Amino acid sequence: MAEIVFGFGTSHGPLLATPPGEWDLRGAVDRRNPELAWGDATYTFDELARARGPQFAPANAPEVRAERSARCQAALDALGREYASAGADALLIIGDDHHEWFMTDIQPAFSLFHGASVLNRALTPEEEERQIANGVGYAMKIYYPPRDEIYACPADLATHMVKHAIADGFDVTACGQQPADAGLARRLGHSFGFIYRRILGDLRPPLIPVMVNTYYPPNQPSPRRCFEFGRALGRAIKAWPGAQRIAVAASGGLTHFVVDEDMDRRLLAAMAARDHDTLTSEPDIHFRSGTSEIKNWIVLAGLLAETSLSMRLLDYVPCYRTEAGTGSGMGFAIWR
Repeated sequence: MAEIVFGFGTSHGPLLATPPGEWDLRGAVDRRNPELAWGDATYTFDELARARGPQFAPANAPEVRAERSARCQAALDALGREYASAGADALLIIGDDHHEWFMTDIQPAFSLFHGASVLNRALTPEEEERQIANGVGYAMKIYYPPRDEIYACPADLATHMVKHAIADGFDVTACGQQPADAGLARRLGHSFGFIYRRILGDLRPPLIPVMVNTYYPPNQPSPRRCFEFGRALGRAIKAWPGAQRIAVAASGGLTHFVVDEDMDRRLLAAMAARDHDTLTSEPDIHFRSGTSEIKNWIVLAGLLAETSLSMRLLDYVPCYRTEAGTGSGMGFAIWR
């Protein structure tokens, strides 16, 4: 049967490619955001700054930003080395779509691609301009290639996983072909491109993309449903008669656009301790905005729940970009 031999979780935010002196580019976007989610409420930037007080000024000092940026880069490099040493035959990535592959006409809660290959295409000039306007111009190189890249997919295994998940009680959406508009392929989400572009280096393992709708109402799955979906995926891999060695990954998170260190540390500790009750009982209202991507990690925790792999946290780095405590909680972990 197939075996899960390695797992990892990684943040994928644009600050990971942005020089720390330029983090204010995304901070300017935060200042214009009228719906900054923190705890059980939503704030304008000024409201959030008043509610949280002056505590984040030291974390925005240039030398602190530089130190935290360096820690993130070291953790990403370590993830690449750890993956290379695992000897995996294929990589399953759990990511959330940001209206790159799916649009508002159809947005599945859970979907799995089972075609023969998937395209990570280069951006058009118009798309590049939108990325720059949104303060993520630096991140384009770690999300999207300068020229189209094609990643093979283990179609037989992926098709088996769709069927097994259906039999296990999950009506997962089966994607057999990459969608396109007027002949232009929709983008493979940056949840997936980030791992191939930044972490894997020259490695191009066959890819199984699993997409979870963490962001968009009205059909985001709950933390418990995400965990159980992960368990179903893990059982599907174990039931595959082939001898493949599979690596699994979660892409995204942790808390952002408002950093909540307490929440990040609480959920990371629950994953490390296999405290699945704590992990799945976190109030769903806390998983809003970019923080919702932690649900990808919860799927991963479920996927690994019935294996002997143990989690090791490589680093947790709260990266702040404004005095209101906006930014990204960056997490990097492996399961071996």
